[in-house]
Amino acid sequence: MGKLFPTFYDLAMKPLEQGKFKAIRKELLEQATGRVLEIGSGTGVNFPYYKKASKVDAIEPNQLMRDRSRSRELNANVPIQIYTAGAEKLPFADNTYDSVVSTLVFCTIPDPVEALKEIARVCKPGGTVLFFEHVKMENAILAKTQDILTPLWKRICDGCHLNRETVNVIEQSELSINDLKYYYKGLFFVVKAKNNK
Repeated sequence: MGKLFPTFYDLAMKPLEQGKFKAIRKELLEQATGRVLEIGSGTGVNFPYYKKASKVDAIEPNQLMRDRSRSRELNANVPIQIYTAGAEKLPFADNTYDSVVSTLVFCTIPDPVEALKEIARVCKPGGTVLFFEHVKMENAILAKTQDILTPLWKRICDGCHLNRETVNVIEQSELSINDLKYYYKGLFFVVKAKNNK
């Protein structure tokens, strides 16, 4: 993982984060209750929005991202602990979490199918899993553009796949989707799912 992406991430995302993303995150994270696991916490942009969690354990494999999240971690409303781990091999016991959160990270996970298996394993039966992600668009021209841009985009943006079909991957997992909303003409989505294991 390069140094450039963590350095410019917050600056590049600032216009979105001060607009619609802020409302999306706030509404989504109000549903994260009890003991919470956050997958890929990055620079900690979600940390200020946790209000109903008793504790948040966050995983982030990129040390530079973790370093940039430190002030948000220290100023959060709830206790937060960050672990160095990947989503495909979570260092937590079965049935630990009431809620799991994933925001704008599934595009970078090397094996999203394995990550969802791990999420189902560590989440309690009937637990809540919340996603805010981007996805391959249905418009054929835009989808083709995402396909063309993805190889270069992955190199620039820490492995991000612009064309990942994350909703389909979730539908094929042990999670059941209770609510699905699309934003920005289908580029981004929010899912509230239940762990059915």
